[in-house]
Order: sequence, then structure tokens, then C-alpha cells
Amino acid sequence: MDIRSGQKLAWENKVAKGFNTTDVPLEFCLLQGEVAEAFDAWRKNRGSAGEELADVAIYLLSLAEMIGVDLQGEVEAKIVKNASRAYTRLPNGVLVKDGTGAGA
Repeated sequence: MDIRSGQKLAWENKVAKGFNTTDVPLEFCLLQGEVAEAFDAWRKNRGSAGEELADVAIYLLSLAEMIGVDLQGEVEAKIVKNASRAYTRLPNGVLVKDGTGAGA
């Protein structure tokens, strides 16, 4: 399944089940909750991190549909942009975007 197909499927399920389809701020909060659940599952080694990450993806896909974003197109463009970015390592080990490089 590609991202566009997943986005449509997630949206269709949301509509069919009568889930939120209009309250964008609520959807962002629910997405954040799903990310927290995935982190907690991973941190506690519950074996359900994959399922929780699937929930994150489903929320993200349906949110993208809700606000009219072609998530597949955005991800593809962002991957290309990130590939051209240059980073510099600070003395403390943190990587920061190099403002002088391509894609800055």
C-alpha cells in the first residue's frame, strides 16, 4: 500500500465509524496521544510498539486527509530536500543544519 492509498483508507474508516472528521486541533491532540502510547509500549518492552506505531500512522494519514495534504507528495519532496542538506557537528556532539550548504 502506498501512502495515498493508506490516507484514503484511513479516512474512509474514520467516516464509516463516525469518528472525528472536522475538529483539527482535537485530531492533533489525539495523534500526540498515540505517539505517547507507542513510546510507552517501546519503553516498557510490551511487545505492542508496532501496533501502536500503526495507530500513529493511521491518525497521521487521516489527519492529512482532513486538512487536504497529499502526504505522499510531501514525504517524497521532504526526503529529496533532506538528502541535499548539510550538517555540522557542534563540539557537544549535536548535529545542526549548515546554513551555508545546499538545501539550507
